[in-house]
Amino acid sequence: MIRKPSWFRDDEIMVSTAPTCGLTKGGRLLPLVDRTTGQRVQVPDPETKELVDAVDDQLKVDMEALRAGSSTATLRFVKAEEVTMRSAVPIYYDRRFDDAFDDAMKSEKFKDFTSMTISEMVKAGLLTIRNGHGSPTQSVRVGTVPYIKVSDLRAGLVNINPTNRVPHAVAEKFWRGKSSGLNAWDLICPERTSKNIGDFCMLMPGQEQVVTTKEVIVVRPGAKANFDPFYLMWALTLSIVRDQWRRVIFMQTNREDVGDRYLDIRIPIPRDAEHATQVSRPFRGYYQNLAKARDELRTYFAAEPDHHFFIGTAEEGSGDIEDQEEDNAFEEQRS
Repeated sequence: MIRKPSWFRDDEIMVSTAPTCGLTKGGRLLPLVDRTTGQRVQVPDPETKELVDAVDDQLKVDMEALRAGSSTATLRFVKAEEVTMRSAVPIYYDRRFDDAFDDAMKSEKFKDFTSMTISEMVKAGLLTIRNGHGSPTQSVRVGTVPYIKVSDLRAGLVNINPTNRVPHAVAEKFWRGKSSGLNAWDLICPERTSKNIGDFCMLMPGQEQVVTTKEVIVVRPGAKANFDPFYLMWALTLSIVRDQWRRVIFMQTNREDVGDRYLDIRIPIPRDAEHATQVSRPFRGYYQNLAKARDELRTYFAAEPDHHFFIGTAEEGSGDIEDQEEDNAFEEQRS
């Protein structure tokens, strides 16, 4: 008979979400670093009493706490029926981020809000979600329609890279029509392959006709929403919302993956449209003023074409002629 340890439970599973286990990726000891000073923490060696680098091993701390019958922030028991092999990753059962959301929703700041998961919002008609178009190969990036990769989604904005553009014929193939299906103020978020999964960016007016990689999700308010995209951006950038992504992102061998688990993320819902407009006013002002400034610069380029500058879905200035020649050359090559 196998002896059961004192902490063993038939109906629950012990889960440790310790972020470190004392080793680096290369197999060396992982030094413990003071987050304030940035210096390595040193402790006396048990035998020589000389100061040596402390090892960052939170997993060991968790196991010692388990044996002692105590707890840590990264150690908890989960009911056995809640654990599935499809999501057999420790971080998925870490309730700290959900607990932080619950605590915030009980505070004075959020007293006029309710909350829903993204899945519930979609079912209620408050959100619509679609995936990106696809991923054109490097060989066809010789046209005028921008191709947006996950690395182009940074700091709340879609940053178009002039060196990654495809011919209209290729764009229409990925659009499955004459238009991208995107709207100004759509929110775009990396879904896979990048550390910025969960960081939402806003598509500015003039950027609608782009090809987006399939590794993104596009979110916009649904027909029954009492809020606009600026409120949605306000809500999705709250720390209590953004932190929840840490629970649903699983690491694969060659890329990060979120699957459809982002549908579990909970978002504050405003009391009414006026309430939504009030709390999101700073975001609305920022993006609308930025759009106005971009329009003014675009007007300047129309009058002064002697610049090479990319601001919309077509390059401003003298580069357009060369790009059109590349587009035409691609069409001739296809025919």
